[in-house]
Amino acid sequence: MDMDRSPGLGAGGVPGGGSASSPAFPGSLLLGQASPLAVTTAAGVSPVSPIPVMDGNSWNLPVTPDMGEGKPGDKTCLICGDRATGLHYGIVSCEGCKGFFKRSICNKRVYRCSRNKNCVMSRKQRNRCQYCRLLKCLQMGMNRKAIREDGMPGGRNKSIGPVEISEEEIERIMSGKEFEEEEQQEASSTTNADGSLSFSTQANGMGGIQGLNGVGGLDLSSLNYGSLSQGVLADKSQGSNTYMPGLPSYGNAHSMAIPTSMGHLDPQSATLLDQLLRAEDFDPLHTHIMVEDDYEVSKHELFCLLCKIADEMLFRQITWIKKLPFLSEISISDLSTLLTNTWHEISFLSALCVHKPQLFGEFGSIILKYQPTNEELEQFSDDGMEIVERTMYLSGKLHQMKITKEEFVCMKVINFLNQDVKNLRDAELIESVNKRFWYACQDYIEAQYPHQPTRFRELMMCLPEIRYVTSKILDIPIEHLPLLFKAIMHSCKVNSGHPSICVSA
Repeated sequence: MDMDRSPGLGAGGVPGGGSASSPAFPGSLLLGQASPLAVTTAAGVSPVSPIPVMDGNSWNLPVTPDMGEGKPGDKTCLICGDRATGLHYGIVSCEGCKGFFKRSICNKRVYRCSRNKNCVMSRKQRNRCQYCRLLKCLQMGMNRKAIREDGMPGGRNKSIGPVEISEEEIERIMSGKEFEEEEQQEASSTTNADGSLSFSTQANGMGGIQGLNGVGGLDLSSLNYGSLSQGVLADKSQGSNTYMPGLPSYGNAHSMAIPTSMGHLDPQSATLLDQLLRAEDFDPLHTHIMVEDDYEVSKHELFCLLCKIADEMLFRQITWIKKLPFLSEISISDLSTLLTNTWHEISFLSALCVHKPQLFGEFGSIILKYQPTNEELEQFSDDGMEIVERTMYLSGKLHQMKITKEEFVCMKVINFLNQDVKNLRDAELIESVNKRFWYACQDYIEAQYPHQPTRFRELMMCLPEIRYVTSKILDIPIEHLPLLFKAIMHSCKVNSGHPSICVSA
């Protein structure tokens, strides 16, 4: 099945540029309420197309990739041997190792190796041992100082190169002593640091990731038995300030945290937040799913349901863009480019923060009735395992932080206004608008959470993680998506112990 997963605007402004038909279900599955599997879409939901290491002898780390003498595109990552995408934190590396190093340092993660701290690093095995992967990053010269502490958008410092650090310093980092000292220094320099949060792997309840299969993988055998429960951008004149209601009572336990009044906020920040809240649709998804108790959902049917949900979530993002306060400032071309490159990221964020109760409810019942074959389980790749683990981490982190509606809408618009997206006509303008909401979010968090000085940075560090996870999902073969989403939902629910991330205050 060949399918375009990009929602670029095509003829008539329809994302995807293709036919506006929805995926068809086989046979009698669309006969209505009496059919074993009926899908209904409320009026106003567009039926758009589905979118669907220098090897140091003292460390004795295996695998020294051949850097090659050809074009830059032929170079390989010094950590795992995968295709390198450029110079990241001082050394040539791939996107995966770049993101892993950044997350490990920024989130102050401390890993453990279940073997002899000499695990093989390769593209297929790099996710098996996070300890040895970070160890090799440091040994090869990845520069911690090259990571922007606050994640602030802006230019990169390309003059920073690799560093050589002693074995003692590496050991301090790997053991967490370096992070502990940094936290103590940060706390002593902040008068209100008594309530600061720590989001290490152990602190956020994610310490069990590596224990799923003994080597950091997913125990796929448990998936069979686990308990799971025509908007177009061209019309700028409509709906720019239409009020959308706040989060509805979709179950009493599913509302986002409600902070204190925003009366202490800078007026400009308060206005921006209010505009974002009015633009956001917190209503439950309108794609309703009903299945008979004894009906076994097929892989094809589950995939079609995924397409329907993706349809509606994409349509909501288009409608959301039309209500943004800066709509008249940015060209249609740049808005379309931003949507094409970020729709999957903001939809993923919305799924984690707004729609997870519904997805774990109605959609969870569908997932339970889909039983993958042994062949499908055997084909579940390391990339799929990595996606599941990283989604578990994000789910646990957002659940622990209890993010508010204001924080969610800020994260969403900041992620959307990504000035690093290619083919933008006015990237400087995008960055300028981005910074408005960046500072508004920072102002809001400082006012509402004065005892959590690291909260803003922790929130912003979720965004590159979301971008990485969603990019990996898009690389997964379409036929493997049903099993992937079953694994995600099963693992996140088992890990969190609760289907909702955003809980009431």
